[in-house]
Amino acid sequence: MKVGLVGYSGSGKSTVFTWLTGVAHDPAAAQRGQTGVARIPDSRLNWLSDQFKPKKTTFATLEVVDTPGLLVGDTKDNPRRLAMIREADGLLVVLNGFGGDPVKELDNFRADCILADLEIVTNRIPKLEAQVKKPKPAKEKEADELELATLRKVVVELEAGKQLSKLDLNETESKTVRAFQLLTLKPELVLVNQGDAGQAIPPNLLIHSPNALAAPVKLEQELVELSEEERKSFMADLGLTEFSKDKILRGIFYGMGRIVFLTCGEDECRSWAITKGINAQQAAGAIHTDLSAGFVRAEVIGFDDYQKVGSFKEAKTKGVLRLEGKTYIVQDGDIMNILANK
Repeated sequence: MKVGLVGYSGSGKSTVFTWLTGVAHDPAAAQRGQTGVARIPDSRLNWLSDQFKPKKTTFATLEVVDTPGLLVGDTKDNPRRLAMIREADGLLVVLNGFGGDPVKELDNFRADCILADLEIVTNRIPKLEAQVKKPKPAKEKEADELELATLRKVVVELEAGKQLSKLDLNETESKTVRAFQLLTLKPELVLVNQGDAGQAIPPNLLIHSPNALAAPVKLEQELVELSEEERKSFMADLGLTEFSKDKILRGIFYGMGRIVFLTCGEDECRSWAITKGINAQQAAGAIHTDLSAGFVRAEVIGFDDYQKVGSFKEAKTKGVLRLEGKTYIVQDGDIMNILANK
């Protein structure tokens, strides 16, 4: 999954990028969209790895794309900067929680996304209007007319300052709109970059973004760079017992509508990232497209059940290992063995 990291200059966005991925911020690379990969911690996978002692343990990951900082009121360059993350699956908005106004920043960001989307759509409409006037086969003309009608509906919403995620579109219209990779259709998650540990998220921000996350990023990044002895001393003085990075990474991952299923054995224990709500056949495609194409059934056991019985042999004996078909909706933490025709 690819997450676009966005925020206004001064929000500490680039520090967040380094904190999440461990990749040093490169100003030149960020101008093009600097990429780093963050591993999603999972205690369940750690436990399985301890049991199986595999040759390799592989965690699900997030690809994080850093971008140049936005500037308030910059209607010329902000759309260009935001264009770098149109291919992202979701947006992580970093807000200044150490002296700024997070609510105002979020309102400004959403307005900038609306303007950027309007630019994309309004540039397309005149071309479509010209196309529908030209003689062409009925099927092509019908497709152009449908796209034009859909985009006009989108423009009305955007000009009213509304997020497209709330626009009621049928399946055909949705497919048309998705092709434009509009920002206001992407999952959005907020991270308040706090100055100190233990600060509460402003209640008025939670009204606008109920699932907002928060962390003292700069403080934690500085603590990580200390020696172990100094770090323990400073954390004790600050009343910190643990870092929030792992919790935040899980919050981002699950907040973007992702879950994992697990596979385990002597060669590898692994967590596979999938979209929440997909079925077993679709999930098999995360491992290999051949497994999805030749899917027969899946052996499934929830992690908690497996942990209680301790082995697949006991799982079968106690009847907690199930056989599921193509339409089974995979649950987070399912341990799965895919059976497929070659």
